[in-house]
Amino acid sequence: MIKAVIFDLDNTLIDFMGTKKASCDAAIDAMIKAGLRTPKKKAWKTLFSIYREKGIEHQQVFQPFLEKTIGKVDYRIMAAGIVAYRRTKKAMLRTYPNVKKVLVNLHKRYRLAILSDAPVLQAWTRLVEMGIENFFDIVVTYDDTKKTKPHPKPFVTVLKKLGVKPLETVMIGDSLLRDVAGARRLGIKTILAAYGNTGIKKTRFSPDAEISDIKELPPVLEKFDKQPKAY
Repeated sequence: MIKAVIFDLDNTLIDFMGTKKASCDAAIDAMIKAGLRTPKKKAWKTLFSIYREKGIEHQQVFQPFLEKTIGKVDYRIMAAGIVAYRRTKKAMLRTYPNVKKVLVNLHKRYRLAILSDAPVLQAWTRLVEMGIENFFDIVVTYDDTKKTKPHPKPFVTVLKKLGVKPLETVMIGDSLLRDVAGARRLGIKTILAAYGNTGIKKTRFSPDAEISDIKELPPVLEKFDKQPKAY
């Protein structure tokens, strides 16, 4: 019997990468308008090379970006980029369609948790901004374990906090490597959020199910509940 559902946050409940790309695009346009003499394609490549090096959650990306592109920090240009980035992020950050409706349904039947690689403040800020923070019994972030998925420690931590066994739990996430592989190694059932998957498409760990819209989640969970228990 399924007792708990663990959700990844970004690109599973919240369209994080879509918002990130739109915000960065607006920031680059604003910096070029403010005097940045770098072709947009090159600027985009440089900006995301910093994110790959520092992590997608890195909060101070525009200073090293300007140092790499023009050799110094021009605060007028940087301010233009920051303002455009923040405005776009605020306007665009949203949950995927049907998320709140599904969470209302599931919250009545299961214990719900968030398991995110984001820092604690960023994770909680997004949950509150989206108005979905009260659906979750447990929120586990990078700051709780200092490890990122697929390391077992985040999964073990959220299971312990939920008070459930792996076979009583389902993990839903967009990453085959971080979410699916990490959970399956511990015996947790997995569902791939294919609508948010922008990374690698194949690993040796396959999900138990795959959904193209989160509204497909409740029927999949019911199907898991009806499966005979393995002994």
